[in-house]
This record gives sequence, C-alpha cells and structure tokens, in this order.
Amino acid sequence: MKLIPIPAFSDNYLWLLEHNEHTLVVDPGDARPVLEYLNHHHRSLDAILITHHHPDHIGGVAELKRRFDCPVYAPADDRIPIRDITATDGDQLSVLPDAPAFQVLHVPGHTLTHVAYVHDNRLFCGDTLFSIGCGRLFEGTPEQMWQSLQRLAALPDETRIYCAHEYTLSNLDFALAVLPEHPDLLAYKQKVQDRLQSGLPSLPSIMAIERRLNPFLNCHRQDIRQAAEKHCGMQLDSEVAVFACLRQWKDNF
Repeated sequence: MKLIPIPAFSDNYLWLLEHNEHTLVVDPGDARPVLEYLNHHHRSLDAILITHHHPDHIGGVAELKRRFDCPVYAPADDRIPIRDITATDGDQLSVLPDAPAFQVLHVPGHTLTHVAYVHDNRLFCGDTLFSIGCGRLFEGTPEQMWQSLQRLAALPDETRIYCAHEYTLSNLDFALAVLPEHPDLLAYKQKVQDRLQSGLPSLPSIMAIERRLNPFLNCHRQDIRQAAEKHCGMQLDSEVAVFACLRQWKDNF
C-alpha cells in the first residue's frame, strides 16, 4: 500500500492511496493534479473520501466523479453536492478490494459534520488535527473540538497522521511561543525545516509525537495552562477553557 501526497493550492495535500491496482483519493479540492498523477501512472480512480465541505476539500469531486464514476464517501452534509455513500460515525467502510476497512469517526469542531477516517493505523483527519496544531473553529465549539481531538489522541502511538495542510512549521512557531526554548520542540522544528528544505513534506506525523509536543492535545499540563493563563490574563478552570484560550491565541498569532 502506497500513500502519495499531491500538493494543491498554496499548502494543501490531496492524499492518494494505492493498493495493488486500486486507487482512492482523500479530499480532492482540485481535480487537475489528481488527474495529472493518474494519467502519468496509467491508473484509474476507485473511490473518493471526503472529510468536510470546505471548497479546498471538495472542489475537484465533480470532475473526478464525471471522469471515473467512482463512489464518493462523505458525511451527511447538504453543502457536499455529491455523495453516494454516507460516512457515519462508527461505520466500517469496505472501500477497496482486499484492503482493511476505513473506520469513520465524527470529529466536530472545524465544521459540525467533519469526519475522519482510520485505516490500518493511518488517520486521514482533514482539518481537525494538524501536526503540532489543530483546525480553526468555523462552526463548532471549543468543547466539541477538544473532545474530537481527545478522541483522535486516543488512537495508538504508531498511528500515522495524514492531515490536509502543510502547517507544521508555523504550528511549531506557535508552540514555541507557548513554551519558549522547549528543547523537544526546537529539535522537531529543525527536523521539519530539514525535510521542507529537501523538498519533502513534514507529514505524516505520528500520534506519539503529537501527544508529546502538540499543545492543543495537552491542555491538562500545568506548563500549557500557565502559558495560556498568562496570555489571556485570567485563571482558566478547565481543559476546555485552556484549549479555547490557545485557539484564540493561535487565531491571532
């Protein structure tokens, strides 16, 4: 099984998964680079998985559906114009022949209907979890996003995280504003810089790294809470309150 990051727009990744002669794509916001890859490698497209309705995640679906007439798996959301199979929390979707099923997780916060897909220790999480960061709250509440992130953080250490944007370096800059001169964050930032300078993506991350370094997954920690309280200028009495402060801080960072 092979995962290919297809860059799109300024910082999106459209994840293409190849299993034997079968191929699927996650969140194809633009059909053109997907078609270029498929044509170059003489492959067809067997399925499309959608995490949420934002245009940079669904913009290429209509063209790919027209070309290949493949099933589109997506959450129940009227703003997703093409959906053949509804991806509902707890579903085990048999998407490709002779491949493990995709488990569907409802992870509201970035949008209210956002889902993630877990497949053989691979997590396709759209804009919910980023490496050393998380998505903005366009529709959901801080409590919803915090619960969604905790649900993802409960996945095994070795889970590889295929999020939809190359935000890792800027997320590390924010994390270092929260915890200045943190040695593990500094070391990880150097690793990410080296990868990007070599023309490689920073992704996938792995869950063990995110649980250790991602401030948005660690709102229970005293050092994170103290940094958030200092920034917000108030006492924060819950993990959700710490998360909300961090997210607001990051929104304006």
